[in-house]
Amino acid sequence: MVHIPDARLDYFVAEDVPYADLTTVVLGIASARGEMEYYTREECVVAGIEEVVRIAEKLGCKADCLRLSGDKVRANESIVRVTGKAGDLHQVWKVGLNLLDHMSAVATKTRKMVRDVHAVNPQCEVLTTRKSMPGVKDLLTEAIMVGGAFPHRMGLSETVLVFENHMEFMGGFNVFVEKLPEIRRRCIEKKLFVEATPAQARVLVDAGVDGIQFDKTTPEELNAIVPELRAIDPRVSLVAAGGINLDNAAEYAATGVDGLVTTCLFTAKPLDMSVRMYWMG
Repeated sequence: MVHIPDARLDYFVAEDVPYADLTTVVLGIASARGEMEYYTREECVVAGIEEVVRIAEKLGCKADCLRLSGDKVRANESIVRVTGKAGDLHQVWKVGLNLLDHMSAVATKTRKMVRDVHAVNPQCEVLTTRKSMPGVKDLLTEAIMVGGAFPHRMGLSETVLVFENHMEFMGGFNVFVEKLPEIRRRCIEKKLFVEATPAQARVLVDAGVDGIQFDKTTPEELNAIVPELRAIDPRVSLVAAGGINLDNAAEYAATGVDGLVTTCLFTAKPLDMSVRMYWMG
């Protein structure tokens, strides 16, 4: 779903095993054949399975997907089986487990929000911000997409999204509106989105912007302004952002906006996952 380069997977392994698994060497079991199964102790939506399989194979093991990323699995269900030498299995062990329990936690939390939102507004999508922990954007993006959400904005080079601080450097909101025709000509293939208050949104939609992002606007305010903006331009895209979480997502979706922008999905308590390891003789 998201391309994770081999170099990233190599980095994950090197971070945990910079030289060798000293314990299996000291015990003299590094060459012993064995089998390892990853399983979850709680019901969840799994993510990261394909990356764990690739890591296992890069380390000389054979790996089988018992479930695929995006599947909902029951407690105590096995999700990946790995066979190989004990030294190799132990190098895969924690790296794979960390990927699975963190990414699956995000995917599970995301699936719940998407389900709650679609239950009241099937046309509203859950979107995530670029405010993720630096260094793991690729993994978090894959996890939220597995859960059914979409990335709202991967970085500054991707979209044109105007905030109040941008307008400040132009001389304010009124100057920005005056220059909209010129700005729109520069967008060409990009849509022009602006973060605005309800009052500003009326002016902007009438002026022809492609989309409005409302920040920390209450559901009550959105219930009033969304139909008004649709009457001005039925094609305008409307998204709500700021403080949206599992507790209020459905209420925001019910206002009729096209999307909910949230950061909360990037932080999820790691799931309770573990491994079963067996000596094959």
